[in-house]
Amino acid sequence: MRLTLFTIAMTILLLEESKADVLPQKNFDVQKFAGKWYRVGLAYDSTAFVPYRDKLRISMGMVEPQDNGNVSMTMWSIRPTGCKSKVYVYEKTATPGVFSYFSTRHNKVKDITVVETNYTEYAIVFKYKKVNREYSQVSLYGRTQKLRADVVEKFRSFSLARGFPKESILTPPPSSG
Repeated sequence: MRLTLFTIAMTILLLEESKADVLPQKNFDVQKFAGKWYRVGLAYDSTAFVPYRDKLRISMGMVEPQDNGNVSMTMWSIRPTGCKSKVYVYEKTATPGVFSYFSTRHNKVKDITVVETNYTEYAIVFKYKKVNREYSQVSLYGRTQKLRADVVEKFRSFSLARGFPKESILTPPPSSG
């Protein structure tokens, strides 16, 4: 019994530690990152999200750097009730490629790390709250709605390495309408 509890505790600690070692894109350039992006992949295993997985569609966003170093991101998604938009303000940190923002949905400050991007095709972004796995997500963004298979595989591998179960890693279809 002790060994089982120890194993569970160590697994939780290692999962939390795996977030801490996520580094941002080397020499991140927010100006090159600006512009239109599509969220073409999402890894999210919150139990509250499970019933909505099959309803998820590709959404579009616009990243706009602000003069103070923060980033404004407007996301649009199509819902049964019509098009919905939401604006997020990501505050700069001392580390380029790492931002923080207050999630009104979870009532918590979260960190956003641009893990990898080539600026012209794709970006892998890790969103997390250090103290609670439930609030972690990995997103795959593309400048187009369809990405190469090797890029999608890179996103899947990164998500699996962060402890997301295979069934929580989604590449939704485009929005219709």
